[in-house]
Amino acid sequence: MPETYILPLIFAVPVRDPNAVTSVGELLMKGGFIMIPIILLSLISIYFFIERFSYIRRSSAIDKNLVKNVIIDIRNNKREEALIRSRNNKTSLGRILESGFSQPGKSASDVEKYMESTANLEISIMEKNTGYLGIIAGIAPMLGFIGTISGVIKIFYNISLADNISIGIIAGGLYQKMICSGTGLIVGVIAYTFYHYLQMMIDRFSIDMQTEVNEVVKVL
Repeated sequence: MPETYILPLIFAVPVRDPNAVTSVGELLMKGGFIMIPIILLSLISIYFFIERFSYIRRSSAIDKNLVKNVIIDIRNNKREEALIRSRNNKTSLGRILESGFSQPGKSASDVEKYMESTANLEISIMEKNTGYLGIIAGIAPMLGFIGTISGVIKIFYNISLADNISIGIIAGGLYQKMICSGTGLIVGVIAYTFYHYLQMMIDRFSIDMQTEVNEVVKVL
């Protein structure tokens, strides 16, 4: 009788479950093709936030010494020096003051109007592209819901073809499609937060800028 060899169980090769998820990337891809635009929207929102945050932070810096020295120049009837000082300051406040001092012979009210006009322009430039974040905050969750609804329709269509209701089929397919809703909501919340944070930065600059400009206008 031939000898029979039995391999120990420790040498058994485990079979990987094809539905198992081992990384975040695999989990996201379970959501289907609708995840592609959602992920793209997340990357776009991050890009716009970083770009606008850097610009606003750089341009909205308020130099207290600038306003203080400009006021001293005005009181000493040195408007040309005040103009040069403002022009050398590469911030929104410097450009606002420069627009007023670059109008020789104008009255204080006219200078104030020029500054106000430039201030509105500077704020508009700061708000550039921030509207896209608001759009993404609204579109991303809707795309997630569309992916979920399309997935549910597909699940019930497959059930109708198989004429068999299986908890595994329903639960497995539904959890994959719920990934779309979850990811869409997360991207929407992030874009919404980015948008309002940038708006807070702009509002804070607007208040500080108006305070400093008023100090200058008082001595004109």
